[in-house]
Amino acid sequence: MNSKIGFGLALTACLLGLWQIERSLTSSAREECLDWGLDPETAEVGPELLLGVLGGLRTAVADLIWLRLAVDWEARDAVATSVGVDLVTRIDPAPLYFWINGARILAYDVAEWRLGAPEARRAPAAVRARIVREQAERARRRLETARRHHPHCAALWIEQANLELNRLHDLRAAAASYRRASEQPDAPYFAARLHAELLCRLGEKRAALAWLTSLLPRLPAGVPAANAAVVRSRIRDLARELGAEAGGDFDTVP
Repeated sequence: MNSKIGFGLALTACLLGLWQIERSLTSSAREECLDWGLDPETAEVGPELLLGVLGGLRTAVADLIWLRLAVDWEARDAVATSVGVDLVTRIDPAPLYFWINGARILAYDVAEWRLGAPEARRAPAAVRARIVREQAERARRRLETARRHHPHCAALWIEQANLELNRLHDLRAAAASYRRASEQPDAPYFAARLHAELLCRLGEKRAALAWLTSLLPRLPAGVPAANAAVVRSRIRDLARELGAEAGGDFDTVP
């Protein structure tokens, strides 16, 4: 037992040592990265050679990497944090926590750190907007990669939709992602409703009405989260609005 523990600790130390080497190799480019002439994602590490040896130790090693990432996050070290976000999912791609929170760190935290840099504070609004967009796109790519490991996960589509809505301000992309979320086996009921609401915001009320009308019969009775009454009420509201706009009567509400 002691030999196994010692072997595991040695492997962990080796992997963490490789990470430190990777960080030192990127330190020469740190000034450029902080000027954001370089993409931190190009500083990816390649621990694949060790993964087969790690075996059951992956979970423990990934947890240690995440703890190290938290230290870099506290220090607002954008480069090291971005490297850690990539590394932790290379070591253990199973936990959704790493993927979703890593994407949030890239989209929100790293973006704010970049915006807080002296050069960025003095930059034109278009440059600051580009920084937000770049970080959001990096986060979206993380979520796309996550789906290779979790292909039927509604949470990843919902996270992408939130990102597209709140950071990229792309209503159409967000509507599509909420719809994809609603089609997954573990989908929460609200994903389908949000798809309809974004269709309305896009001016596509007929499409929203058709979507909700097809959704209503599939909602289980007696399940509060399904909000069948809310969906029925929304259908009636849309039917009235469309009827008024057409000068007719959309009296086809279930």
